[in-house]
Amino acid sequence: MSPVHDSGRRPGAPDLNLFRVFDVVYRERNLTRAAEVLFLSQSAVSHALTRLREQLGAPLFVREGRGVAPTPLAERLAPEIREALALLQQAVHHTRGFEPVRDVGTFTLAMSDMLEPSIVPRLVARLRERSPEARISSVRLERTRLERDLASGRLDLAIDVEQPTSAELRHTAFTHDAFCVVSRKRRRLDVAAYMGARHVTVSSRRTGLAVEDLVLSRLGYQREVTVRCRHYETACRIVSGSDLLLTMPRRRAEEINAELDNHLLPMPLALPRLELHLYWHRSEDSEPRSQWLRSELQVLAKGLMGASRR
Repeated sequence: MSPVHDSGRRPGAPDLNLFRVFDVVYRERNLTRAAEVLFLSQSAVSHALTRLREQLGAPLFVREGRGVAPTPLAERLAPEIREALALLQQAVHHTRGFEPVRDVGTFTLAMSDMLEPSIVPRLVARLRERSPEARISSVRLERTRLERDLASGRLDLAIDVEQPTSAELRHTAFTHDAFCVVSRKRRRLDVAAYMGARHVTVSSRRTGLAVEDLVLSRLGYQREVTVRCRHYETACRIVSGSDLLLTMPRRRAEEINAELDNHLLPMPLALPRLELHLYWHRSEDSEPRSQWLRSELQVLAKGLMGASRR
């Protein structure tokens, strides 16, 4: 008589739990953190990866610093494994019904350093009411990795300026804002005065033009930028002690400069408004958790827009 397998799997067939371990290790890039997420011991995580490696006949991760890095095989498998796990999760949610208080768990949202102060505190306050057990991780946006990170589940959602994407990514309008000029003193600012002044600019990148400079260059203008920094609050404080001008989104300018003596001046050039979009992977289109989070962020966005009109 042939032996009975309690798991119901064919001998040699991969255990679905191994793919869950793979998915978390791929996202965390660290066995200790993955074990914490999975509520397993580190040795159990290592053993699961060993079993999956034996099933597939090739290594999936290699040591890198204090963590691990995926092999080319793991990079190829990650999006498909993530999508398959999402489909299984979706089937479970459809069976028992999605409950925000119970089912949100931990989610990771990527955005620039400049956006975080406006969005994350409001999001935390909203979710404390709607899903108190939810855990939020706000991380820096890396555009070169955006599609890969959303496909693998390392990111759940991202907020960024509108940009071309592949068919693998979905996006929708989130918020928009107009540019204004921050100055230490009130002045009449025309194009000649604006272009003749010295400027401070904000960018999370080490090199390259800031958003407003890209737009100005398309209009045939190049201004003199003498200071470059990473945060709008820093730039506003620089303006308050200098003759430099700062061009930034008006809504964020109103928040920061409410505590400073700076003045907000109209932008003398007709720059297009700054459009922000919400991004996710196509595998999350119908996933109830992702749908709920997107709807919560859209409500938050409407609140931001309403606050800017008051």
